[in-house]
Amino acid sequence: MMRLASMISHGGYLRKVEKKIAFRTDASDQIGTGHFMRCLTLADALKQYGAHIRFISRNLPDHLHTMLLNKGHECLMLNNFENNYRFNVLEHKLNLGVCQEQDAVDTIKLVSNEKWDWIVVDHYALDASWEKSLRKVVKNLMVIDDLADRDHDCNVLLDQNFYIDMNSRYIDKVPAHCRLLLGPRYALLREEFCKLHDQVKPRTKALGRILVFFGGVDIDNYTGNAIEALSDLGIENLCVDVVIGTLHPFRDEIKSACEKYKFDFHLQTDRIGELMAAADLAIGAGGSSTWERCCVGLPTFAICTAFNQIHQIADAASEGLLYVPEIKDDLTQAIKRHTGTLLENSFLRQALSRKSMQIVDGRGVFRVIGNLIHNCIKIRIACQDDMEQLFEWRNHPTIREASRTQKVINWEEHKNWFAKVLLSSDKKLLICSHDGVTVGVVRFDIQSDAAEVSIYLDPNIKESGLGHDVLLNAECWLAANRPEIFKVRAEVLMNNKKSQHFFLEASYKAEITRYSKRIRV
Repeated sequence: MMRLASMISHGGYLRKVEKKIAFRTDASDQIGTGHFMRCLTLADALKQYGAHIRFISRNLPDHLHTMLLNKGHECLMLNNFENNYRFNVLEHKLNLGVCQEQDAVDTIKLVSNEKWDWIVVDHYALDASWEKSLRKVVKNLMVIDDLADRDHDCNVLLDQNFYIDMNSRYIDKVPAHCRLLLGPRYALLREEFCKLHDQVKPRTKALGRILVFFGGVDIDNYTGNAIEALSDLGIENLCVDVVIGTLHPFRDEIKSACEKYKFDFHLQTDRIGELMAAADLAIGAGGSSTWERCCVGLPTFAICTAFNQIHQIADAASEGLLYVPEIKDDLTQAIKRHTGTLLENSFLRQALSRKSMQIVDGRGVFRVIGNLIHNCIKIRIACQDDMEQLFEWRNHPTIREASRTQKVINWEEHKNWFAKVLLSSDKKLLICSHDGVTVGVVRFDIQSDAAEVSIYLDPNIKESGLGHDVLLNAECWLAANRPEIFKVRAEVLMNNKKSQHFFLEASYKAEITRYSKRIRV
């Protein structure tokens, strides 16, 4: 008897999903770049899955517009003109430039030419009234927020910050059906931070390098205060990296000061993750950078630079994630004094570093994507209670026909195999459910940076397309939980045209053909 098997694989555990996702966000001197950058992180990851991305902005600096185009995203600009604010005025209305009703009308014009699966909105000046208007053209809305100061009409709400009361902040502010993604485990961090998290160790050595970074704009020039404070410490062999964005209003002064004190100056660098991983202490603002620093275990002396950071950094400090002293006197002198305290207290720096790495693992973007794409599928690790159901499925004729081992498996064999899989660190058995009903199983056999995937559904299921949903969500689970895996393979029998078509449609590519021959019956 001769059997042929083809090996099919794809890199990066990602497959095409052909979703259309629009983002509504802005960036400016007043707003900063934090909203834009976290949307961009999510958009970049979604694009890897094959999603078509369109950014819609009213305020966006030219260099950020160019950045979007270079990354292959669409970017459409709304007219920036003043209007009256008689409609549902919010505290942050000046950040929008027009009233919400006008912004909704303008946005609808830029998305009505196509059918969109999701609109993601990240803007303090928009609330439920804007979101309800957008329901005319899109079914699913995701809101990114961290203020919890207004109502939303959305399917998913993401607040990636840590708050002591985070599980109650959005009560009565979102619909009952809204899925809440709360806390730093959902932090939207670039892939480099996920990798660095597994490479770096908590800080235990003496303090030799400090990173100063107060975000992309820093309109009040906290960076300048930090430079003056550090220059006055008089510590030999102390390396200081100073990072600012293109929009920094004092960039020339910052550059000159760095040259004067022999600090390393970085303008709009793409090496921020590397710099954070190399530093022993950071001095900076709250906001999205907080979770980047936590992910790589960088102890941080945090200073509140905006109203929306007050609650965030205070609660993060109470959890032991940040060093946030009360500053009541001259800022430069306060930075000097508290930096000196951290220099002398290695145990405090170690505690901050260890706790930060426990809270943030860098895999939040994959968790968020799992809630945007085919979110009807739920994934969990198999347990002892699943053994009998999987035994019945595995021995069903249609499942055996597509398996490498086509004989009927007896109960003792199955029980022994199941026990070994549950105990193995290199085999992950995932149970997939749809609307509360178990529908399939996915197994990943892991070796080094690759995994072989096996998948089968309840043989009684007739729903078309469910297998693709199960596979995609399993890939998202693998990405979130085993970041060292960069390739997934599937072995398919040569005569199993259905499975070959299934994996090829999922963006797997045929790599090799393997021949086998049975020489003994």
